[in-house]
Amino acid sequence: MASAPASAPATLPVTAPAADLLPPSIALDGLFAAISAAHIFADAKTAADAVPDRAPGDLLAAYEQAKAQSGFDLNSFVAQHFSVPQQRLVSYRRHQDESVREYIDGMWDVLSRPPDRPPAYSSLLPLPQPYVVPGGRFRELYYWDSYFTLIGLSESGRFDLLRGTVRDIASLIDGYGHMPNGSRTYYLSRSEPPFFALMVDLLARHDGPDAYTTFLPQLQREYEYWMEGADGLAPGTAHRRVVRLADGTVMNRYWDDRDTPRDESYPQDIATAAASDRPAAEIYRNLRAGAESGWDYSSRWLADGHTLTTIHTTDLLPVDLNSLIAHLQQTLAHAYGLRGDQAQAQRYAQLATERIAAIRRVLWDPAQGAFFDYDWKKQALSPVLSVATMVPLFLEAATPEQARMVAATARARLLRAGGLVTTEQATGQQWDAPNGWAPEEWMAIMGLVRYGQDDLAREIAARWTVRVVTTYQKSGVLLEKYDVVDPSVSPMGGAGGGEYPMQIGFGWTNGTLLGLMNRYPAIVPPSVPVPNTPPPSVASSNAPPSERD
Repeated sequence: MASAPASAPATLPVTAPAADLLPPSIALDGLFAAISAAHIFADAKTAADAVPDRAPGDLLAAYEQAKAQSGFDLNSFVAQHFSVPQQRLVSYRRHQDESVREYIDGMWDVLSRPPDRPPAYSSLLPLPQPYVVPGGRFRELYYWDSYFTLIGLSESGRFDLLRGTVRDIASLIDGYGHMPNGSRTYYLSRSEPPFFALMVDLLARHDGPDAYTTFLPQLQREYEYWMEGADGLAPGTAHRRVVRLADGTVMNRYWDDRDTPRDESYPQDIATAAASDRPAAEIYRNLRAGAESGWDYSSRWLADGHTLTTIHTTDLLPVDLNSLIAHLQQTLAHAYGLRGDQAQAQRYAQLATERIAAIRRVLWDPAQGAFFDYDWKKQALSPVLSVATMVPLFLEAATPEQARMVAATARARLLRAGGLVTTEQATGQQWDAPNGWAPEEWMAIMGLVRYGQDDLAREIAARWTVRVVTTYQKSGVLLEKYDVVDPSVSPMGGAGGGEYPMQIGFGWTNGTLLGLMNRYPAIVPPSVPVPNTPPPSVASSNAPPSERD
C-alpha cells in the first residue's frame, strides 16, 4: 500500500488515551457480564454507555469486595457507581399544523450535539465539532447513517453541521486509523459501510474541489484500513476485510477484530451462541461482522436464510461493500489527480476499473437479472435477492444492460405498496421483509435515475414518500424504518423486528425524505393536521430499575 500523503490533516485528531479505549465488556470484565446477565437495563446498550464513577480497576475491586458481603444487591451497586446517559426527549411538535418539512428543519437542532469531551472512563469517544445523531437509543455519531443525514443538511443549507460532521469523521480516522461503527470504544474493532468518500463528494459540491485534497489523507487511510493484508494474500484465502479469490481477484468482506459478544447487545449475543452447536467465537465474529455491514441483521447473512445461529457474514463478498470500495478508489484517483500526482491517480483509476469488472463478473446473475452477494468459500452466489442489488447503479458500477435488468427485477420482485422491500424473506430480522429503509430507497432511486430508469425511480419515490409522510401525519414523527408491504399505514411504522424497539428521529429518514420532496414535489401528499400529543414511547428507557415506573 502507498503511504498516506504527507500533507497536514484536515483537523487535528482528538483521541482518548490508549488505556481508556478498551470496551466496557473487557475493561469491567466480570462486572459487565453480571450486569448484562441480570438485565439491569431494559436496553443492553445502556450498560455499555453508562459511565463508572472510578477507574475500572478500582471499580472491579470494589465490586469483588461488595459482592462478598451478605445481602449484596447488584441493582443497588450499579445505581451507586454508574451514571446513565439520559435519553433526550424529542420535541415532536412546534405547532398543531406543522408540516413534515417543518418537522425536518426543526429536528436538525434537536438531533445536533456539541463537540464531545467525554468524562473519565466513558465509552464515548471525543469529537472536535458539532454533529447530528440518528435519534432514539443512537445517541452518538454513526458512520453510514451520517451520509444520508448529510443529504438533508445539504438540502436545508446547514453546511455548518455538514462540514462539522465530515471533520469529526476525519478526526476519528486520524486518531484510530478508521471510522468506527460509531463514536464509542466498543465500536473500535469494526467500521461500517465506507461512505466517507461520498460525504466528501457532498461537501465538495458546496466547498469546491479543494475538499478532495483537504481530506485526501483520511481517504487514503480509510482505503488502507479496508485493504490491509491484500498484498501477498494467497489465492483462495482471506485476511481481515480482504479476500483473494482462486483466480487472483481481490474483493472485500465485512469483519470485526474481536470474537466476543458485542457490548451493546451482550445478552442477545450470548443467547444466540448458546442456541448453536458452533464455536461461540465463530458466532460472535459473524454477528459483529454483520453489525459492520449496517444490516444487523438480515437473511443476507444467514446460511439457511432464516435462522440467526447460521450467520456466516465473513463468508460473503457483499455487493454494496464492493461497490463502495470501487467508489473510494475512484475518489482517490480524482483527489490525487487534483493534487498533481498522476502516477497515484492512474494507479487508483486502474484499481477501480478492476474492481468494477469484478463486480460485474463475480456478483452478477444474468439468469435473475440482479447482483448478489458471493459466498467465496462455496464459490457460489447467495440465493438471497436484496435491495443491495441497486447499489451498483447508485455508484455507477453496472453496465447499462445490467441496470436495465436490475430495474426489471426490482419492479417484479421487490416493489411493494410503500416502496422497495429490503429482501423477499420475512424472518423477524429488521433488514428483511416487510421493512423498507431510507438509505436503500434513496440509493435505488438515485441509481435508477443515473441509468435513465426515470419512471421506476419516480414510482419508488412516490410510494416511499407517501408511506413516510402518511405515517408522519398519523403519528407526528419520522421513524428509522417502515413496513412497506402492508397496504395500511401504522402510526408507528409497522412491526419493526430486530433487537430493539422502533426508533424515532430519525436522521437518515429525515435527510433522504427532504431530498426526495425537493426532487419530486408533486408526489408529496397534501398537508393535514398532525397529532398535538407525543406518540407512544418506542425507545427503551435509560433509567435504572429504581427510577422506572
